[in-house]
Amino acid sequence: MSAHGGGKAILAAFLANLGIAIAKFIGWLISGSASMLAEAVHSVADAGNQVLLMLGGRKARRAADREHPFGHGRERYVYAFVVAIILFSVGGVFSIYEGVDKIRHPHELENVWLPIVILVVAIVLELFSLRTAVRESNLVRTKGQSWTSFVRHAKAPELPVVLLEDIAALTGLVFALFGVSLTAITGNSFFDALGTLMIGTLLILVAIVLGIETKSLLVGEGASESDFDKIVAAIEKGPEVEKLIHIKTLYVGPEELLVAAKIGLPQDKLVADASSDINSVEARIRAAVPAARIIYLEPDVYRPAHRAQPETDAIILKSAD
Repeated sequence: MSAHGGGKAILAAFLANLGIAIAKFIGWLISGSASMLAEAVHSVADAGNQVLLMLGGRKARRAADREHPFGHGRERYVYAFVVAIILFSVGGVFSIYEGVDKIRHPHELENVWLPIVILVVAIVLELFSLRTAVRESNLVRTKGQSWTSFVRHAKAPELPVVLLEDIAALTGLVFALFGVSLTAITGNSFFDALGTLMIGTLLILVAIVLGIETKSLLVGEGASESDFDKIVAAIEKGPEVEKLIHIKTLYVGPEELLVAAKIGLPQDKLVADASSDINSVEARIRAAVPAARIIYLEPDVYRPAHRAQPETDAIILKSAD
């Protein structure tokens, strides 16, 4: 996984979740709190998610082969999508089931001070994990870009996943602390069950957001608007190209962008000169957008009086008049 793939954030989240899960299970066994059990399962699911993200990063580094000529970069998208499913099925559904069961079969909590202490410590540890994720994200987040925009448009899925997981974990801990504390104060176990239901609902909402965003990456996303404009400018600013007829971009991996374009060259251009011009254009594109590692430029004869015919898979930038 690259330096910007969130490796430190994933490792920090994994270690935090593993320790927190053990503490939560101990707290549940002693107190019998449904909220504590839901949070324990949540932490186990999160720790498993981090393992999947690390595994996806490792598999994505495999070299390209005949069956996968553009490499295995999208493995990271696949594992991020699996993370969303696990967060939904293991975390959300189980928590809601546990909450409903606690309402139907209420029982008093024992040694209620212990889960409260564990939850407070867990909040501190999760804050450390979130701080690490924020710091790692700031290394790649565009200056002035909102966090919502970063999560929605990041091409590397690991950091948005860890950020959302950490935020969900912190919010879930607050819900659990709310339920256990009110149960301790009132003696009514309904609040413990309510906290569990709130945790389950939260996890499902986060899983839906993760699923939607990673699905978009799996289907295939093009360059961001700013990168697209940089690529177009790099092609058009030199003397070689008389007309950019159409262009397509696609991320074949989180840090590998494919650029395919048809460029209009003068009618009397020699093949050797055209080849040299294409090399120059490719160099400008890579300098403008380093992620553009795969570039295919198709030369065409530029005729000012001829209007380029739109292609079903192309983006027409301008008329050819």
